[in-house]
Amino acid sequence: MEPEPRPNTPVAALTELLAGNDRFVTGRRVHPHQDAHYRASLAAEQRPFAVVFGCSDSRLAAEMIFDRGLGDLFVVRTAGHILGAEVRASIEYGVSVLGAALVVVLGHDSCGAVKAAHDVLAGDTALAGELTPIVERVVPNVRFAHRQGVTDPDRVAEIHVRRTIETLLTGDSATTRAVAEGRCAVVGMSYRLAEGRVSVLGADPLAEDRLDAA
Repeated sequence: MEPEPRPNTPVAALTELLAGNDRFVTGRRVHPHQDAHYRASLAAEQRPFAVVFGCSDSRLAAEMIFDRGLGDLFVVRTAGHILGAEVRASIEYGVSVLGAALVVVLGHDSCGAVKAAHDVLAGDTALAGELTPIVERVVPNVRFAHRQGVTDPDRVAEIHVRRTIETLLTGDSATTRAVAEGRCAVVGMSYRLAEGRVSVLGADPLAEDRLDAA
């Protein structure tokens, strides 16, 4: 059995992810691409349609919340979705080598990394131990949010996602070139732990294109 055609445009990829999340939320999951035949068809090559860069939180399993299967998503995860050199290179691989049409930066409410950074800035705790590199990378974005008058932890987490995207798109890279050429898009999403729902942050950058494709 040959792999099924994959979404090959940013609009199609985003539409597929949002449809999968809706199935997850409403209990209509179809668990695609998880059978033995499809597994065998992917042995020689992977062609994921999206890169999902998210937090390592155990409640944020991308294939589950988007109701996807083997070979669909190229998933990169770090605590607090911290964007280091290895992570950036992994995302670049997903876009430039695997040809993903969409990059999602996925945050969530009740984020422990954001809370830890907030506590450090409030003087309630001090940087210590092996968690320091994580908190240090989140602190500037939490400080930025505070300067904008945003202190609600979940809204701060959303700003952290947006700032992560800004960092990702800084400089010349395969991802920035693919975005400029329209072959790929980068969107931020926030996941609500209790509801299971993802939402696109800010104005949906592909809303007009999705309307035209409907």
